[in-house]
Amino acid sequence: MDTSEIEKSKAHITVEIIEYIPNSVVIKTILKKSTGNISVMSFDSGEGLTEKTSPFDTFAQIIEGDAEIVISGNSNLLHTGQSIVIPAHASNLVKPNGRFKMILTVIKSGYE
Repeated sequence: MDTSEIEKSKAHITVEIIEYIPNSVVIKTILKKSTGNISVMSFDSGEGLTEKTSPFDTFAQIIEGDAEIVISGNSNLLHTGQSIVIPAHASNLVKPNGRFKMILTVIKSGYE
């Protein structure tokens, strides 16, 4: 069994897959394939992700709390239940707005 992914063929409460750890960003892999991956992340208050770019489209879903996702300089404040597509090759960063959890789905398609 691949222990880097969550258990298959078993129901999960998505928001409970990952816990908060003080002063940390925690990442848990749901699925990891050559064609893409799905991860759930928790961010403690004051924690975020630095600016980066990805060669692939990324779908970000907020599953608990609020977060600011800045894409190519444009700020987007997302709340629980909201999502956004981060286009391939666009600079992006995640700013904290208190504790929050999100799911990131990366689709590794052909050359974009």
